[in-house]
Amino acid sequence: MTQTMQDEFEADYCAHAHRLPALVKNCRLSNGSYGDPCIAKAWHWFKRSREMLVVELPPAPDAPDDPEEAIDDSHMDAYHSAIGMRRACSKFIEAAGMKVKA
Repeated sequence: MTQTMQDEFEADYCAHAHRLPALVKNCRLSNGSYGDPCIAKAWHWFKRSREMLVVELPPAPDAPDDPEEAIDDSHMDAYHSAIGMRRACSKFIEAAGMKVKA
């Protein structure tokens, strides 16, 4: 869980439950839960719904074969970029409270 995710929840909760943001923030306990039972239940289901989402990324590419006349490893640049992008996407998805399918 990230602070951004909890801030997103509070904004959404306030908009739909017609509560003032300051009142919801004041109900937040030091452990990240809420003292108000209604808000606590909504927070539980918000987190649960995120945890149930599983994102399937495209498969990681296979490493390319070395060309016969390669003088350096520049032919690997696209491969390393693709692997790095896949890792970055996984981190952002997990930071949002979702899971990445293995």
